Amino acid sequence: MMKKKSISASKASLIFFLCQMISALDVPLDLSQPPTITQQSPKDYIVDPRENIVIQCEAKGKPPPSFSWTRNGTHFDIDKDAQVTMKPNSGTLVVNIMNGVKAEAYEGVYQCTARNERGAAISNNIVIRPSRSPLWTKEKLEPNHVREGDSLVLNCRPPVGLPPPIIFWMDNAFQRLPQSERVSQGLNGDLYFSNVQPEDTREDYICYARFNHTQTIQQKQPISVKVFSMDSLNDTIAANLSDTDIYGAKPVTERPPVLLTPTGSTSNKVELRGNVLLLECIAAGLPTPVIRWIKEGGELPANRTFFENFKKTLKIIDVSEADSGNYKCIARNILGSTHHVISVTVKASPYWITAPRNLVLSPGEDGTLICRANGNPKPSISWLTNGVPIAIAPEDPSRKVDGDTIIFSAVQERSSAVYQCNASNEYGYLLANAFVNVLAEPPRILTPANKLYQVIADSPALIDCAYFGSPKPEIEWFKGVKGSILRGNEYVFHDNGTLEIPVAQKDSTGTYTCVARNKLGKTQNEVQLEVKDPTMIIKQPEYKVIQRSAQASFECVIKHDPTLLPTVIWLKDNNELPDDERFLVGKDNLTIMNVTDKDDGTYTCIVNTTLDSVSASAVLTVVARPNPPLDLELTGQLERSIELSWVPGEENNSPITNFVIEYEDGLHEPGVWHYQTEVPGSQTTVQLKLSPYVNYSFRVIAVNEIGRSQPSEPSEQYLTKSANPDENPSNVQGIGSEPDNLVITWESLKGFQSNGPGLQYKVSWRQKDVDDEWTSVVVANVSKYIVSGTPTFVPYEIKVQALNDLGYAPEPSEVIGHSGEDLPMVAPGNVQVHVINSTLAKVHWDPVPLKSVRGHLQGYKVYYWKVQSLSRRSKRHVEKKILTFRGNKTFGMLPGLEPYSSYKLNVRVVNGKGEGPASPDKMFKTPEGVPSSPSFLKITNPTLDSLTLEWGSPTHPNGVLTSYILKFQPINNTHELGPLVEIRIPANESSLILKNLNYSTRYKFYFNAQTSVGSGSQITEEAVTIMDEGKMAMASRQVDIATQGWFIGLMCAVALLILILLIVCFIRRNKGGKYPVKEKEDAHADPEIQPMKEDDGTFGEYSDAEDHKPLKKGSRTPSDRTVKKEDSDDSLVDYGEGVNGQFNEDGSFIGQYSGKKEKEPAEGNESSEAPSPVNAMNSFV
Repeated sequence: MMKKKSISASKASLIFFLCQMISALDVPLDLSQPPTITQQSPKDYIVDPRENIVIQCEAKGKPPPSFSWTRNGTHFDIDKDAQVTMKPNSGTLVVNIMNGVKAEAYEGVYQCTARNERGAAISNNIVIRPSRSPLWTKEKLEPNHVREGDSLVLNCRPPVGLPPPIIFWMDNAFQRLPQSERVSQGLNGDLYFSNVQPEDTREDYICYARFNHTQTIQQKQPISVKVFSMDSLNDTIAANLSDTDIYGAKPVTERPPVLLTPTGSTSNKVELRGNVLLLECIAAGLPTPVIRWIKEGGELPANRTFFENFKKTLKIIDVSEADSGNYKCIARNILGSTHHVISVTVKASPYWITAPRNLVLSPGEDGTLICRANGNPKPSISWLTNGVPIAIAPEDPSRKVDGDTIIFSAVQERSSAVYQCNASNEYGYLLANAFVNVLAEPPRILTPANKLYQVIADSPALIDCAYFGSPKPEIEWFKGVKGSILRGNEYVFHDNGTLEIPVAQKDSTGTYTCVARNKLGKTQNEVQLEVKDPTMIIKQPEYKVIQRSAQASFECVIKHDPTLLPTVIWLKDNNELPDDERFLVGKDNLTIMNVTDKDDGTYTCIVNTTLDSVSASAVLTVVARPNPPLDLELTGQLERSIELSWVPGEENNSPITNFVIEYEDGLHEPGVWHYQTEVPGSQTTVQLKLSPYVNYSFRVIAVNEIGRSQPSEPSEQYLTKSANPDENPSNVQGIGSEPDNLVITWESLKGFQSNGPGLQYKVSWRQKDVDDEWTSVVVANVSKYIVSGTPTFVPYEIKVQALNDLGYAPEPSEVIGHSGEDLPMVAPGNVQVHVINSTLAKVHWDPVPLKSVRGHLQGYKVYYWKVQSLSRRSKRHVEKKILTFRGNKTFGMLPGLEPYSSYKLNVRVVNGKGEGPASPDKMFKTPEGVPSSPSFLKITNPTLDSLTLEWGSPTHPNGVLTSYILKFQPINNTHELGPLVEIRIPANESSLILKNLNYSTRYKFYFNAQTSVGSGSQITEEAVTIMDEGKMAMASRQVDIATQGWFIGLMCAVALLILILLIVCFIRRNKGGKYPVKEKEDAHADPEIQPMKEDDGTFGEYSDAEDHKPLKKGSRTPSDRTVKKEDSDDSLVDYGEGVNGQFNEDGSFIGQYSGKKEKEPAEGNESSEAPSPVNAMNSFV
């Protein structure tokens, strides 16, 4: 079933549907139709008497209607009045009053009739009245003498105007008089004083009446008011009466409320439906009463109730019959209350329930005109036809009147006419024209062909099909050229022909065909629908908190249909952006430079297209450091405390977290501000502790999350009284600078700590544990005193006491100091050395007597140095190393020693003055260790089956070499390793010729030295034997070819290509993975890399170090061409902190180390030389 639905505001805007409905009822103007009034003047038409009177009456019809007028119920012959003209093709009258004719002559009730051959339409009764703005009548106004506290009403009584004037009160300077709960203007224009005060005295209370229609203002004569206060009234009476008269004006007395308006306890009010209801209560009383409103038996209507004139006026808008009832105003002050009840009745002039609508019928059809109205009282309904009461109008057998309904049956063309419905009661009337037009017309579609409709996806699509026909055509919709009829719940079909797609999708795009048919014919029309993608803000502006003077940026990134052109508008607080060059609007953002406080607000990005609009908002909060506090005040001044209060400055959108209070001592440190205290941000007073003899000024700094405010203005100064010092100097010390003195030092008191003038210090001392009297001296405001002639390093009791002109500070506490130190006199004895291993030894000594230290014992220093290496018997420059052991230790560890070496050491005691004499040198030796790797391994003279190996002895043999170990194995073209061969070589050898090797074969060699302790780290190298001699002889037999130039060039090219290939292979092999033994080698890398050897073309050395084992077969990987060496495991860094390491009590290292350490022998690493490309080429030439 095809679903039809009336147009409702829930589907689209009300205006759109009204337009659609009207267009569906309109008869095209090329068809015959009765007149329709299209424009007319208002029923109550007040005109400006200074201008021409224009009474409007416009109508349409076919044929075009003619117009006529009645005035006060009789025909108005326009042709006989020279001042009145009718506009061409219009019924509008123009009355020319510019020629001295008064507008009052044309007052009256006018009605326009528009007529053609199919009927007559009439206008409302238009009442014409000229506006009036009369002057105030002359009157003599007596001054108002009022006693203070009494009530007063100043009457305005404006002249009666048309329309009524607007009343207001001003003074001679045209300034509005201030109004309040005490003084206010009533609805009638009078000025009410609930009680008068002396400041109400003035002579220029002037009431003004403004007549808006004529743009004139009339002024009443000024009114004088003089208020007598009780004090002045008593003085006047006393001056005029004798002493024997007992008389006096009563003082101002408080009075309970009394209503000034309305009077009495009840009143009535009638208001019409839809109007604004205004109820007023103004009361006198002292104190000024407060007004409250209630509705008896109900609630005041929400959203329509307002209070004006300081709650003295109750305003209810758009009143209805439900607002009838009793409204009570209650006036109350501290002495009592009064009330007034206003009974409100809401009447109603007629209003439409169903207004008659034009009726288009075809011959033989039936129809009805319905005219229903309501009101209070209920209106009466009367019908007219062509402006004549239907009772006396010509008979029409096709019509029948049934109260508010006219029924038409089997109409004919002669049934065409205009019917008027009049609904009236005592408060007004309604008049409506509705025609009956009998036509026989085939369908026609009024919507333009191929009209394009564009909508946004997921929103309703309304496709118009305005039509006309008689009888009324039926409408059907199709999609596409050969589409089927549209049905179902996804479409809504409206009575006016509109097709609604409630939720249009992209696949709704296409051609839609509207077909209209009746019994006289059929027509159709095609329209186009395009569904666009919605506009979206994919990155919305975000809330920003920005500091003042910084930069704020809001993003507004949009996505839209490519066929729509969006426009982006930025608003601030729903208004245009300020005209300020700091606001920079970009494609996708808004940037505000140098943000100020006035930039605070809500910023909205609005994106508009021709079809939709989206927006997004964000708030910008501009924060800054707070403003400085204000109005500092000192109260509650006492000798040792005072109260400071202040008023916080602006927070600048960031709450104040705390206040910092600072003080200035204008007596001792003028211009220098010190921290005093701080309090939470919610506190604005603080009790401050004070010191004597300080001239205080205070200032306050506010702090928020942004930072600190500028300091406030300083408070007034406050000088506290002098007193004895409260405290003594701190950090008292006694330390001798020479062996025969004692230097006593202390931290002086600050200025405000002196508590008075004349600050001095009493310095006292005596030798400890000796029955001596205190020696004292009073010194000026200094911080040091030197006692001379003291024994060396003896303890003293010391105290320093502050005093000023008023007396001494409390007794100070004593401290222990010492006179000056001297160098120790005795060296440590019984020095013993225990060698733990080849790199570590432990030293012991006896402590020196404390008396011989002659100062504070700081520790012991061990000096040790290498005398010579036992393996080389060669001396070198002696570099002494120093280890310091703190405290009273008697042993220590010596790390980082070289194996198989001779060492000496001595021990010295240390105090604050320096070192004592050294103990006798103690000799000790370190045992053998494993050697470092051989210094080099070079492979030369490759032949068909032999290679020559040369090597250098280890740089650090660390003992007596016993032998060398050589291991080697072949490597095939697939990098697989052959069997491993091991050879032991005497220690005195430095070269070896390996024979019986395979020709043109690569070998890898592993070489290391040995002592009696074990094997050292190994060095590796690779080399290649040369090609077979038979192949070389074959090449020699072809020498005759080889002497040819072309062959020489070809061989050079081949050799160059092979060289490049070998270099590439060499590089790739050295960039590849590592031999299995390489992993441990990489874990102990050493920065010492053997440089390239120029004599044999090899590139450095290749090292492997995995438990000194050679590579296994099939596990070969390229070399990294580095020679790696490791220091001894017993490194100095394992025992101390750089050159200042120490040992703990248990022998762990905490000593100090100084001097330059020799390079330790490499241990546990392997190195190898990468194969030379030159050597590799030897096998090919």
